[in-house]
Amino acid sequence: MSETRAEAPSPQLLERIRRQRRHTLELLTVCAVGLVPWTILLAFTLPSGYTVRQWRTTWVGFDVLLLLAMAATALLGWRRHRGVVVAAVSTGALLVCDAWFDVSLALGSPDVWWSAALAVCVELPLAGFLIHRVLGMLKLAQWPSTPQGRIR
Repeated sequence: MSETRAEAPSPQLLERIRRQRRHTLELLTVCAVGLVPWTILLAFTLPSGYTVRQWRTTWVGFDVLLLLAMAATALLGWRRHRGVVVAAVSTGALLVCDAWFDVSLALGSPDVWWSAALAVCVELPLAGFLIHRVLGMLKLAQWPSTPQGRIR
C-alpha cells in the first residue's frame, strides 16, 4: 500500500491561518477581560432572590437541549464521525451547567442534597468522562505538519 501525503500548505494559507488565530485569540482575551467588571457588577447589583416565571419551560427546555446533545454525541459516535468531538464537549459543558444550576438553585432547601448527589454521582462524572474521551481522541488525531513547524 502506498501512503498518501497531502501537499504542504502554501505560505499564503499559513499566513491567513496565523492571522485568523491571532484575531480569534485577541477577541477571546478582550471578552475575558471585559467579563471581569461585568461579573463584579452583577455580584453587587443582582438581588439575592427573584420570583421566576416559566420555571418549568426553562428547565424542560434545558433538559431537551441536553437530551439532543447526548443523542447527537451517541449518533455521531456510532457513525464514527469526527463531529463527535464537538458534540461530546458540548454535552460535557451542558452537564456541568446542569450540575451547577441544580445545586446552586437548591441551596437553602432540602432538595440541595438530592441535587448534590445527582451532580457528584451522575452529571459531573459523565462530563469528566466525555471530556477525557475527547482529549484521548485529540491525542490520536493526525495533525498536518508544516515546513516551518508550528503555526504561530
